[in-house]
Amino acid sequence: MNVKLWFLIHKWTSLVCTLFLLMLCITGLPLIFHHELEHVLEDGVEAPVMPADTPMASLDVLGERALSARPGDVIRFMFWDEEDHPHQTFVSMAASLDAAPDDSRLITLDSRTGAVLDEPGPPGGFLYIMFKLHVDMFAGLPGMLFLGFMGLLFVVAIISGVVLYTPFMRKLDFGTVRRQRSKRLKWLDLHNLLGVVTLVWALVVGLTGVINTLSPIVVGLWQQGQLAAMTADYADQPPPTQMGSVQQALDTANGRVEGMHLSLIAWPGTRFSSQHHYGVFFRGDTPLTARLLQPVLIDAGSGQALEPEALPWYVQTLLLSQPLHFGDYGGMPLKVIWALLDIITIAVLISGLYLWLGRRASTARRVDEVNSGGLTEDAQP
Repeated sequence: MNVKLWFLIHKWTSLVCTLFLLMLCITGLPLIFHHELEHVLEDGVEAPVMPADTPMASLDVLGERALSARPGDVIRFMFWDEEDHPHQTFVSMAASLDAAPDDSRLITLDSRTGAVLDEPGPPGGFLYIMFKLHVDMFAGLPGMLFLGFMGLLFVVAIISGVVLYTPFMRKLDFGTVRRQRSKRLKWLDLHNLLGVVTLVWALVVGLTGVINTLSPIVVGLWQQGQLAAMTADYADQPPPTQMGSVQQALDTANGRVEGMHLSLIAWPGTRFSSQHHYGVFFRGDTPLTARLLQPVLIDAGSGQALEPEALPWYVQTLLLSQPLHFGDYGGMPLKVIWALLDIITIAVLISGLYLWLGRRASTARRVDEVNSGGLTEDAQP
């Protein structure tokens, strides 16, 4: 393709996605530090100090405490985050097993005593608003897929920008910003410099963002594929009327994995299990494996375990892309780097918008500008 075509691709993909990318960059900035901001803004609770060897209470007891706290609701998930919330068990409850995620309520229990530590009201607050704007703009799956499409346009804009950068910089030294020429040329030089500095990061965050928007589809593929195949023998059986012990399910699942930590238990009938099984999910203990999950399905009636299978590649890709999107792999230093690159990307978007709003030349003249590196640009105030 010639320079003119790449110029038009860059121009229109950038224009269409710029405002949404600005919104994503602005809302994503506090989400990079969501763990830290939770403690500051949301009065995060902590489990009381007890002897280090205090054992964890039976999950059946924890389940009874949660059901007592919210009579009429059902338990959908229990999950744990020992790194950031030690000795706490989070119980997700709702009026039905298949309720929408926004209709669920969370109860925090002391993992050792079963005491209710926190029972927040309906979702809300600054971080929740930032998260919803960033994920789906309060529009559910359509909003999520729309933002995914904007992310794809962003990736195309980056690639086309790189293609245009090559002829533009052919006659210039890297990092050149011509402050003595026209104001527009100075902004164009800054736009190109900041864009190429954030190139790899923007591609990574853009692509992982697009992958994250596909999470409902990925989970659906897993349900219809591997999960359905593993539980095919149960397809014609009615769901169990009496659930067996969740603690026994965990004990059985523990015997099927080695060197892994409990992450989540999904109750039968939820999106991460079948109608007949507890889905017990474990994670590894390294920065990489801690992001990957190993499910073990336990028959909720008989307590028997199915042979564990590793999650398919598309689910693993989703699990790895989620923390990479927010820089959760490397602790605070990586978060700070992510935040700085996010701010620089905001500057790239604003400078691109400024260049478009201040346009006074034809496409042919802008293509000539790319080919000459701006050396033919008239001096302007």
